[in-house]
Amino acid sequence: MNAYNQLKSYTQIAAKTAPPGVLILMLFDKALGSLQTALSGFECQDPRERNETIHNNIRRALEIIRFLKGSLNMEAGGELAMTLQRLYFYFEERLVKSNTKKHRDGVDEVITHLEGLRNAWATMLAAQGDSQGNLGEA
Repeated sequence: MNAYNQLKSYTQIAAKTAPPGVLILMLFDKALGSLQTALSGFECQDPRERNETIHNNIRRALEIIRFLKGSLNMEAGGELAMTLQRLYFYFEERLVKSNTKKHRDGVDEVITHLEGLRNAWATMLAAQGDSQGNLGEA
C-alpha cells in the first residue's frame, strides 16, 4: 500500500471512530486545507490550472461549510447556533463571489475567520479533555 492510500485509510478510520467534537475539528482542518490550496491556484500561470485549482478547492470548502451549517442544532444551540449559521452564510457568500470573480480577498477573509473558529474549538476540546483527565485529545 502506497503512502497516499495509507493516509487515506487512516483518515477514513479516524473519521469513523472519532468523537463528534473531534470530527468538527477535522472538518475545520479539511476546509482550511482546501482554502489554502485554492490560494495556491491564484499563483498559477496556466489559466486552466488556475481556474481548476481555485474552483475545485473552494467548492470542497463550501461543501464542508454547508455541512457544518446543516449540522447546527438550532433549538439546543440558541444564540450561538444562530450566530454560527449567519457566519456560515457569510462564508458561503464570500467564497462564491471569490470563486466567480477569481479574486482571493474572500478566501483570505474566510481563512482568517475559520482559523479563529477552529482554534477556539480546539481550545474548548482541550479544556474538556483536561477536565475529564483526557489530555491531548484535540
